[in-house]
Amino acid sequence: MAIAATPGGGSWLAWLGTDGQVHLGRLGCDDKLIGKPTTFTGIDLQDVQADANGGVLLLTRKGTCGTGPLCGGESSPCNTMHMVRFNNAGKLVWERQVTNLTGGRDGYDDGARFVWWYQHHGRLASDGGNYAAYFGVAITVKNGSCVDIHQGDRMQVVTAGGKTRSGGFEVGCSHAWTPRIVWDPRVKKFVTVCATDNNCRIAQPAPYRTVAKGTCDGTLFGGDVVLAKSSGYWTAWSQGGKVRLSHFKGGSAATKSITTAASSKHPHLVAYGKGRMLLTWQSGSSMRAQVHDAGTGATVGQPFTIAVKDHDYQAFKPYADGSAAYPAAGPASSSIKIARVVP
Repeated sequence: MAIAATPGGGSWLAWLGTDGQVHLGRLGCDDKLIGKPTTFTGIDLQDVQADANGGVLLLTRKGTCGTGPLCGGESSPCNTMHMVRFNNAGKLVWERQVTNLTGGRDGYDDGARFVWWYQHHGRLASDGGNYAAYFGVAITVKNGSCVDIHQGDRMQVVTAGGKTRSGGFEVGCSHAWTPRIVWDPRVKKFVTVCATDNNCRIAQPAPYRTVAKGTCDGTLFGGDVVLAKSSGYWTAWSQGGKVRLSHFKGGSAATKSITTAASSKHPHLVAYGKGRMLLTWQSGSSMRAQVHDAGTGATVGQPFTIAVKDHDYQAFKPYADGSAAYPAAGPASSSIKIARVVP
């Protein structure tokens, strides 16, 4: 599931069905469904973002591997990633593949970039006109008479009219996981952060720049990235089940890192209120949360419980009124529960 704030105060809510469709519905300011949802073909859902004219979905569709042959092992399926633009009625405007299985290129062809089973998760960000998708990809490389499949990440920028444009990168981190992205209007740049086994770190890709040093022991995971109060960024990440917050500026290593009281593999971080940010993580069958100052990183108030189920790869989203919302699995298999934290 994914949620996005609309300029009018409501939300777009997207969820993956069991019917090979991604469903999209509009929520009012009370977080309740308005009207009838629409559907789009998709076997996986990554994210949704919104603007005054509708919004964009990032979703996965079935692709073709072809013959290869592989040099060894298995690596499937060979799926494709797409941006899907919808209007304020939830209807299709355009769709654009942001992987490259087009023009007769299959997943096992040299140079292919496709979506497979491993670390393929993605996020969207917008500069107010263009949208950027940042996601994990499989990388096909010819090796003699066969091909090898590697793992990396890809960032693709698409215009308001659905055309691909410059500003992204074909591969940033490799091997990479937990890709995260934010638009910074202060410097007019998309800022991306990955976790990578290239020197085992949290890094900015294309080119590599270390944010925080980690350890390749299977417990290194990145969280979200948000704007810091005056300049730079905060990113949440986890090593050994302990959650850290690291502040960095573009192109430089973290100037400050905080080991929080949170214990989790997959922390969530979101802009919240005025000059603050909300850190959340799984705690049993619920979530725990702590407010932090977006300038100093210091805690504000006491931790508290949010009575919804966590999901490793879902996200809280910020709203213009300073609140943050999260779509969670409801008490029944056919229900969704919206958690909203207000300032």
